[in-house]
Amino acid sequence: MPTTLRRAVIPAAGLGSRLLPLTRAIPKEMLPVGDRPVIEHTVRELIDSGITDITIVVSGDKSLIQDHFRPNPALVAQLRAAGKDAYADAVEDVADLSRRGHITYLFQHGPYGNGTPVLNAARDFGDEPFLVLWPDDVFVARVPRARQLITAHEKTGAPVLALMPMDPAESHRYGVPMVKEDLGEGALRITGLVEKPDPSVAPSHYAAIGGYVLTPGVVDELREQYRQFRANPVGELYLTDALNAYAARRAVYGQVIEGRWYDTGNPQAYLLAQFAHALAHPEYGPPLLDLARTRPGPGAGRAAGAERGTGAGRAAGAERAAGGE
Repeated sequence: MPTTLRRAVIPAAGLGSRLLPLTRAIPKEMLPVGDRPVIEHTVRELIDSGITDITIVVSGDKSLIQDHFRPNPALVAQLRAAGKDAYADAVEDVADLSRRGHITYLFQHGPYGNGTPVLNAARDFGDEPFLVLWPDDVFVARVPRARQLITAHEKTGAPVLALMPMDPAESHRYGVPMVKEDLGEGALRITGLVEKPDPSVAPSHYAAIGGYVLTPGVVDELREQYRQFRANPVGELYLTDALNAYAARRAVYGQVIEGRWYDTGNPQAYLLAQFAHALAHPEYGPPLLDLARTRPGPGAGRAAGAERGTGAGRAAGAERAAGGE
């Protein structure tokens, strides 16, 4: 699929502290949703959207991510020798993602904050715009979320943020955009973001959900933040601050994403995403529904709640922009 964007960044150096102790030894990006780790969902989304160069920014204890995407010819040969060709094909298919998406890895350096991995990766991008997607979100949509963001950027040539409608009472959980103009078809001209405002002062009924097309001008604002941090090393380097500084002088847009959002960034959201994914599976869904309906114990009651949330869009957070970092 032709696109004016070819690069993407996946920040994957976080501690996963909200999922401890589960993430004590396993990177949160490697936790499964369905039959693949959550970061693989993100990588496939990017490749399906036409991205050909993916930089995954990691910390020193994230080698399992590289191991997952690395070719393993010995395992493939062993599986084929045992007549397990379907499993061998699945292993080769994952390894092929590294070639199709030209995955490279970069170790994070710099202050805390979600702007640091972006700034680390962008130093080699020159004047190219690029996508940023977090690796603990999974989108299910007819048109991939990344492709929707790319299309919005192609129309505007400006930075674009992924947005979804939210329950106004939930505004204290999200970055909420200040909307200047509704351009139709889900496109909004915005003048900045307010982080986690009280519902009484929230500037709109949309939530920023952690997907971006960034331009060199936003990277320049990040560089300026970093210069200020070097002079006075207090606080963190935030992408939101750079976007707000950029939006004060130039156009920034939001694109309301059509699709269903599965968040995996905290225990409850992760469990609900797992249930929602399994309930939608043709093989796993029916027995899960049977378990939820019979309710043999307290666990089944929670499963039933997940089923109800899925049907209403609550489990995935798709229709009300459920949390994420």
